[in-house]
Amino acid sequence: MRYVAMLLVLVVVGAAYVAQADDAECLEVGASVGAFYVSDVTGPAAGEKLCYRCRYGDAPVVTIFAREINEELGQLIQQVDETVGANGEKGMAAFVVLLTDDPEGQEEALRNLQEEYNIEHTPLTTFDGAAGPEGYLIQADADVTVMMWVGGTLAVNDTLASDELTEEAVAGVVEQTATILEAEGT
Repeated sequence: MRYVAMLLVLVVVGAAYVAQADDAECLEVGASVGAFYVSDVTGPAAGEKLCYRCRYGDAPVVTIFAREINEELGQLIQQVDETVGANGEKGMAAFVVLLTDDPEGQEEALRNLQEEYNIEHTPLTTFDGAAGPEGYLIQADADVTVMMWVGGTLAVNDTLASDELTEEAVAGVVEQTATILEAEGT
């Protein structure tokens, strides 16, 4: 009986460790970011399926992965969009990826978001699947994940809940764009 109890404890502890490892797993800074396809809703390729990771190549890029559209997300995108516009000479780019199991059902909401927040430089796209692109390890409980890369190498990976998207947090995200704008070669 004592061995059964010890085995049960080991199983429970092992399961808790695996759960913790899964929760903490995310794409690490310094990792390469791979290609993935989105459906462009508001960008220059609206109506097409394409790889913005591929299109932007080695440029400094901000990608915002989101699971829902709300005011806080709109404000974040607006600030990033203004930063992209101000850094066009450096080749800076951005795109937003709405992670959803109903991509077509979200298109009108994305067009409304673009209009409401006057998004000019940042394509709003959908990805078919709430889990996100394979290999990007987007945390299941993250409402918003902001990744920034240059030269295909991840420089920033922040996850936020919607209620964490305060003015200060948005300003912090915008400040982090310096990481990719000041990287060698930009």
